[in-house]
Amino acid sequence: MAEGKDAITYTGRPSFVDQIFRSLKTVFAGFLLALFIAVPLGIFIGLSPTLKSAFNWFIQIFKPVSPVVWYLLVFMIVKTLLIDSSEDSSFTISFISVGFCSMWATLVNTAMGVATVDKDYINVAKVLKLGPFQKIFKVVLPSSLPLIFTGLKITLSVAWMVLIAIELLAQSPGLGLFVWEEFQNGGANDSNAKIIVAMFVIGIIGFLLDRIMLTIQNWVSFDKTEGI
Repeated sequence: MAEGKDAITYTGRPSFVDQIFRSLKTVFAGFLLALFIAVPLGIFIGLSPTLKSAFNWFIQIFKPVSPVVWYLLVFMIVKTLLIDSSEDSSFTISFISVGFCSMWATLVNTAMGVATVDKDYINVAKVLKLGPFQKIFKVVLPSSLPLIFTGLKITLSVAWMVLIAIELLAQSPGLGLFVWEEFQNGGANDSNAKIIVAMFVIGIIGFLLDRIMLTIQNWVSFDKTEGI
């Protein structure tokens, strides 16, 4: 670049492909957040009947909460902690909302998988005098992987479904915002066609994400039964 000349930055509307990748980035960030919260918490709940009883009411109350309510709660918290109202803020709000909306299936399945581990395996771990972490990583997790991955598969599907509504509310670049902008441009000749194309793209990506999770589940677990 010649000295004294400023770099030219594109500030126009993101392309359709850019918005697809932005949505994928948001959904995977939310999925990872859900994984890092739900799996460890589910393990502790599953290992302790007391914790299972204590957390059951909490899960049953918050599991059916609407994505809109989660979004509003996360919005208020993030806006309180972060003064910045940039695009990064809308991304943060979006992926945290997606994570909280979608983590419940993984939490429930992890707790159930850990709680139903064969007692013979637990007794063998005691005989071998395995420590708590060794017991979790060598006995509990391998035995409960099929149920955990079933929960993760549901979590990813739910994350992809709620993402569109959350992107629309957060005005975060992605497929949700793309559909909303095309809806507002309803007078344009090709707006309806773009919305239909976006609908098919959303469905196809959701199907592919489900197939990817099923493939990983069959690869890492002992349960080779094909999912539907």
